[in-house]
Amino acid sequence: MCLVDMELWIKLSSDILTFFDGKNKGWSAHPVCGKRYHFIIRSASDSIESYQRPCSKCETPVPLSEARCKACNFDISIDDLEDCVYLQMEENTHLLHGVIHSNGYGHLLTLNGKEGGSMLLSGSDIMGFWDRLCAAISVRKVSVMDLSKKFGLDYRLLHSIAKGHSWYGNWGYEFGTGSYALTKDAYNKAVDSLSNMPLSSFLFQDRGPRHHVQSIISLYQSLAGTELLTMKDLFSFLLELVHKFRKPRSAKTAKQHGYASPCNLLCAWTRKDVEDVQHALIKVLLVSGACNEAKWVTSQTLKGAVSRLGSPELLDYCLKHLQGKIAANGLVVCSRCNPTSSAIEFRLGHLTNGFSSNSAYPSEEQVISDLTLLFNSLIHPEKMIKYRPKIIRKTVCDSARKLLDCKQFMKDYKIDQVTTELPSAIKLWCHVELSDQPKEDQPSPPPELIVLPLDATVVDLKNEATKAFQSVYAMYKKFQALELLGFGSIKDSLTVKFLLGTSGSVEILGKCPSKHGLSRFRKERGTEEWKVDCTCGAKDDDGEKMLACDTCGIWQHTRCAGIGSSDDGLPSKFVCMKCVEACKLNASCRNENAAACNINVNFGVQ
Repeated sequence: MCLVDMELWIKLSSDILTFFDGKNKGWSAHPVCGKRYHFIIRSASDSIESYQRPCSKCETPVPLSEARCKACNFDISIDDLEDCVYLQMEENTHLLHGVIHSNGYGHLLTLNGKEGGSMLLSGSDIMGFWDRLCAAISVRKVSVMDLSKKFGLDYRLLHSIAKGHSWYGNWGYEFGTGSYALTKDAYNKAVDSLSNMPLSSFLFQDRGPRHHVQSIISLYQSLAGTELLTMKDLFSFLLELVHKFRKPRSAKTAKQHGYASPCNLLCAWTRKDVEDVQHALIKVLLVSGACNEAKWVTSQTLKGAVSRLGSPELLDYCLKHLQGKIAANGLVVCSRCNPTSSAIEFRLGHLTNGFSSNSAYPSEEQVISDLTLLFNSLIHPEKMIKYRPKIIRKTVCDSARKLLDCKQFMKDYKIDQVTTELPSAIKLWCHVELSDQPKEDQPSPPPELIVLPLDATVVDLKNEATKAFQSVYAMYKKFQALELLGFGSIKDSLTVKFLLGTSGSVEILGKCPSKHGLSRFRKERGTEEWKVDCTCGAKDDDGEKMLACDTCGIWQHTRCAGIGSSDDGLPSKFVCMKCVEACKLNASCRNENAAACNINVNFGVQ
């Protein structure tokens, strides 16, 4: 058991400048909540005692835990203290940083396991704790922006291929929102396309020298205890190898590493079949002079030399279990994995001359190196090699880019199912509509759960709904529930159970005066309105880089506009293609806009 300290910071929305930026994190359309609860587990090097801020009088560093400067005896102001606290909330070195809004919706902002600086807790340990915490305090939904890395690789892509979902999917997080207007269906199809891509597509290429990538694939196919037929099989096997390497180092065997066991395996051939082939293989080693450390023979060469003695499957089986066999002259078959060519090689040697029973198998460092090479060469759209057939390469590239473009995942804790277990009470999900706000500009708060006694009346329901929305949302501090929508004119004394039953949902019309200046709390994303209409289909900000047209003011992705991420900055002027097309029909704007934006447009005139 490992004990760690977790801090809880409660952040109020009394100052509009201190809002949490909910944009692109899942709940940007919600009204601003009155409170946010920040759950933080610091790394060992970032304990609260290590945080310091300069004294505003003498500039001497003062620990955050102290309220007075010891050098000049000056009291630290509340404003200085709050500034320091907000800076800590922006740190990305915490082992865990999650925030839950008072309406039950939250974000997992930071998670760092052992590769991110944790000394004791793994990423899975921390994530498991966070998931249990959210369930214990009845969180409704949590979003996460998956930018995780593993071995320096984009883990949301690697894990999706190997396991069929992102790493956060191990705890029930599913597709939330895709960038570039990608849908859940498109995401699932991309996962299936990459996971089920046959490895034979990369192994059987045009005639010519064997590519290093092909040798690596063949190596791990020969080492695996089961057939590796697809991308999913290959990358799952490689990740499993790394995982088993990192288990506590206690007398591991090849089988514990995930490699096939070298003996006592059931197979389709008799013992005599296997022994005859292995004797022939040893004779090839003797004839080749592979009896010293400088002379190694590849498994491919050995297999070719005895190809007439049996089927390819029998030869592979015999090679896989050749290591450790004893020749007639007392020498022992040694094997190794060549780190340069990724080929398995054999020679004869003395048992005492550095022979290792595991020498044929790649080390942890080599497995990670091979994993990185395969991932970059075959999958990553910006690093993949130009392999054939082109249609396969294009399919892999398109699918991989879609998975990289899907960063936002979400978990629904299904609190509505939990509430059905509450006995002897009325449970209603209450939606509100404001009578004093235009229809097209209505805030979009999620429904709030109202729990009432069985004898509650309509007035009790309106009072509880008023309290609930006032306590949760800053904009609704003056909210007043007026009537139940869809029921016409009903008396306040009418019992809710008679009207709605003991569970379900209800819509309430209310008012929320804007004269108190609370309309600025309308949305988490802020009150600024800007229109998005990109060629990819996106209609809202998705967190990707965008720019606005200097003519119509509409925003679109830089990538969709043909501006690469490697380009130096953004153009000083930009006109979208819709405006360019419109400009073709309007002679007065042709030269002016084209020249201002430094674009070469063929207007179709001589």
